Amino acid sequence: MNRRKFVTNTASSGAGLMLGSLLAGASYKQKPSFDGGGPRRNFMQEVLKYRKIDTHAHADENQYKTEVNLDFADRLGISKLMISNFIRPFSEGTPDDFRSKNNFIIKCMKAHPDRFIGTVALNPAFKKESLEEIDRCRDAGMTGLGELYNQVKIDDPLYYPIIEKCIDLNWNIMMHSPVGYSRVKLYPAEPKNISLPEDFASIAKRYPEALFQFAHIGGGIDWEYACKVLKESPNVFIEVSGSNNAAGMIDFALKCVGEDRLVFGCDYSFYQGVGHLFSANLTDAQRKKIFFENIAKRLKKAGVYVN
Repeated sequence: MNRRKFVTNTASSGAGLMLGSLLAGASYKQKPSFDGGGPRRNFMQEVLKYRKIDTHAHADENQYKTEVNLDFADRLGISKLMISNFIRPFSEGTPDDFRSKNNFIIKCMKAHPDRFIGTVALNPAFKKESLEEIDRCRDAGMTGLGELYNQVKIDDPLYYPIIEKCIDLNWNIMMHSPVGYSRVKLYPAEPKNISLPEDFASIAKRYPEALFQFAHIGGGIDWEYACKVLKESPNVFIEVSGSNNAAGMIDFALKCVGEDRLVFGCDYSFYQGVGHLFSANLTDAQRKKIFFENIAKRLKKAGVYVN
C-alpha cells in the first residue's frame, strides 16, 4: 500500500479526529483503542499519562490566540509550549518587525511563565540587529530561534554569525520547511528562499555542533524524502507537527532517523499532533522520548530545566 494515499490508509488522521471528538464530549459505544486488537484502554487516560513539550507553537494577537493554546494544552496534557511569533512570508522582516513580534512573546511569557518558553524571530539579512536581538531576548528569558521562516535560506552565509552565536548559547534553531518536494511538486506559492531538506543537511554538516530542528514533516512536504535526506545529519531534530498527518509518517521517520531525533509539536494542529503519536507503532519509552525527553535534554544544554 502506498503510504502517501491517506484516503485509504488514514490511521493517523483517524486518531486526530477521534481525539478531537473525545475532547468535544462525543460519546462512543466502545472506548477507542489503538492496540491492534488487544485489551481496550481509555484513550484520554493514555494521552494524559505522558509529559509533553510542544516544540512548535505560535502566539500572536490575531490568529494564534494565547488562550486557545492553553486550552488545548490543558486538555491534552501539554505542560510547556515553545512559542514564537514568526516573520510572515513575503514580508521584509525588518528589525522593527521582529522586535515587535518578540515583544509579544515576552509579554506572553511574563503572563504564563510556567507554560511558555519563548523562541526568537529574526532576519539575518540584518546582522547587527539580529545579533543584538538574541542578546535582548535572552536577557528577557527567551531560548532558541524559531520559527525562522523564508526571508533567508538556512545555509546562506548570512546565517553563519547567527548560528555561531547560537552554538555558544547551546540554542535550538527551528526553521520552517516547504510544502511539497521531490515526488510532490513544490507548492508554487512558496517563496524562493524556502529552506529545503538539502539546505538543512548542508548547514548541519558545516556546523556539526549546532542544534537544528526541521519543522513540521506533517506540514505538506514529502516527508519520506525529507527524512532520507536528513538521515545522516545527527544534529538535526525531525519535528513531527503539521495537519497533513499521513499514516505511516511517524513509523517511517522512526525507522529512518531513530527515536532520539524525533520531537513532538503541534503547530496549532493539536488533535493531529497528539493523535498520530498514538496511532504510530511506538513503545512507551519511544513516546516518552518524542513527547518530552529529547527536547528536554536539548533545552537543558541551554540552561532551561523542565521537570
